[in-house]
Amino acid sequence: MMTGFLTIIFGVSFETSDFIVDCVEQWWDDNKNNYSHINQLVINLDNGPQNSSSRTQFMKRMVEFADKNNLEIVLAYYPPYHSKYNPIERTWGILENHWNATLLNSIEITLEWAKTMTWKGLHPVVSLIETTYIKGIKVGKKLFKAISDRLDRHASLPKYCVTIQPLDK
Repeated sequence: MMTGFLTIIFGVSFETSDFIVDCVEQWWDDNKNNYSHINQLVINLDNGPQNSSSRTQFMKRMVEFADKNNLEIVLAYYPPYHSKYNPIERTWGILENHWNATLLNSIEITLEWAKTMTWKGLHPVVSLIETTYIKGIKVGKKLFKAISDRLDRHASLPKYCVTIQPLDK
């Protein structure tokens, strides 16, 4: 379901695979009651290195998320150099214009300014994850084999479309 509803989650640490999945988990925990009728979640992603379909830690965490929430997860990646089609890129552009020339010298000021922007006529839900993340976490080849076996990669777009079935299905 496409809506104008927007959630922006900021962090105080590194943008890692764990941070990205923690953001997805937080969004789902906050919104699952509104979407209790669905059994598939399609997540559109850019091709950032932390959420790549070849990033072992990211894929491990997404498989765990699918299992924990009994959801089929479809990871659909925008091809390289197609950010103009990504609504998140447009959102950041609107946010940057909104806080243009504002001195964002504290987390509080940044969060408050983000809350006052509008996207499709609505104010976003803005939150903060204060976890400190470690860069470079990887899953070893032997351990990743079981995870890799759970990934259904599209026949002609294996890097850009991945489906994860929860174990309960």
